Amino acid sequence: MRLLDSDLQAIQEVRSSLAEAKAAQKQLEKLTQQQVDRIIAAMAAAAEEHAERLGLLAVEETGFGKPADKKAKNLFVARDVYASIKEMKTVGIIGKDEARQIWEVAQPVGVVAAIVPSTNPTSTVLFKCMIALKARNAIVISPHPSALRCSQETAKLMRHSAEEAGAPPGLIHCLSVPSIEACGELMKHRLTDVILATGGAGMVKAAYSSGKPAYGVGPGNVPVFVHRSADIPRAVSRILQSKTFDYGTICASEQAIVADQPIKSRLVEELKRQGAYLLNEREKRQIAELILRGNGLNPRIVGKSPQAIADMAGISVPLETSVLVAEEKGVGLDYPFSVEKLSPILALYTVNDCLEGGRLCTELLELGGLGHTLGIHCGDEAVIEAFGLELPASRIIVNAGTTFGGIGATTGILPSMTLGCGAYGGNITSDNIGPQHLMNLKRVAFGIRDMQVEHEAAERLARQVIGTRQLGISREEVLDIVKSVLSQMKLG
Repeated sequence: MRLLDSDLQAIQEVRSSLAEAKAAQKQLEKLTQQQVDRIIAAMAAAAEEHAERLGLLAVEETGFGKPADKKAKNLFVARDVYASIKEMKTVGIIGKDEARQIWEVAQPVGVVAAIVPSTNPTSTVLFKCMIALKARNAIVISPHPSALRCSQETAKLMRHSAEEAGAPPGLIHCLSVPSIEACGELMKHRLTDVILATGGAGMVKAAYSSGKPAYGVGPGNVPVFVHRSADIPRAVSRILQSKTFDYGTICASEQAIVADQPIKSRLVEELKRQGAYLLNEREKRQIAELILRGNGLNPRIVGKSPQAIADMAGISVPLETSVLVAEEKGVGLDYPFSVEKLSPILALYTVNDCLEGGRLCTELLELGGLGHTLGIHCGDEAVIEAFGLELPASRIIVNAGTTFGGIGATTGILPSMTLGCGAYGGNITSDNIGPQHLMNLKRVAFGIRDMQVEHEAAERLARQVIGTRQLGISREEVLDIVKSVLSQMKLG
């Protein structure tokens, strides 16, 4: 009976939160662009001020990642994401195309249901709150149970800072009893207008199956191809910085290095020089036994240090080790190093050329990251172009770490904590998600030309045929006239 009562309480909380959020959103919708922008500026300032505290809370509660890197992710939202959206128009007429005589009018979608993962809880809550309110929406957050407290604290900060800056009370909610039942109610409820889901494949599938419009983003089994033309020391430095950031908990982080044969030995030496630990066959088997539990990733290794993972496997690695690397040949669940690992573990493959490299990268993406992100370190533009044209990833990151490049920290891509995988990965968009995805665009379109309708041409045809009777012309001449008119009508 207690379980039933808990479920009913959770569902009632969802319904109450949605009702309050819907009412508050109707008030937010009436604010000016200046008022909305003042609210978002206050939220960003609060996120920056509390970035360190929230990052520490996330690590303490979940056990994933590093406090300094969690802080850096929070600051990325507070600074980079904010800078990219602060000038964005989201109220009223946001664009006029004088040549085509079309006005674009922004309309909020309403209430956003936000599903938040345990790997990046505080930065994702900050991000989703800011982009939702920027587009004049309310938001109800369903946190991961293992990140409940830090998600609630972050949502509370966002709500307080928004209301202090003039936002209507009740725009931001974070559920206090996260459960499968509550999440299902949130996604399917009539007051929910759109779902913004970040999480595992099952959660994303549930979002798309809810009957609501949804932006669902899933796993990213990211391969990185190192071509023979690459600057090897620089490539290794960027790969390791990217892979070890927050112990690999960002889904855009590298999962496998695909090395071009001519530079393989130099690459391995550089990996060792820069702190990677190359596992021998015995150590590889011991780590491999840890990576999967059933057909899924073992949560014990997620966001843990290489030393902690090695200790779990019963092996010893130097204190300065930044990442564990194992040479691999196969792809699939029988080869655990080939899956997305969300930890400082890398697979290392060797290929004979870029054609073989492209095929292997595609195979790795198809295993669990289709449509997400791919890295390439290369100085040959023709090879880069071929990868960009042919490989099934929505972000092709060139000569940069995929963690930072994918989220838009070191590339010109829109800064975001939610990365679409496109139709490749069963997602509705391949974009980095922003406020523009949480608005309806209405178009006021002025008439710029007259339409020649078919009945006018038909009347001309009739008049001509009637005229032929008066003139007494032949049947063949009538047919010629009909063919001529039909040709003018583009029907014959």
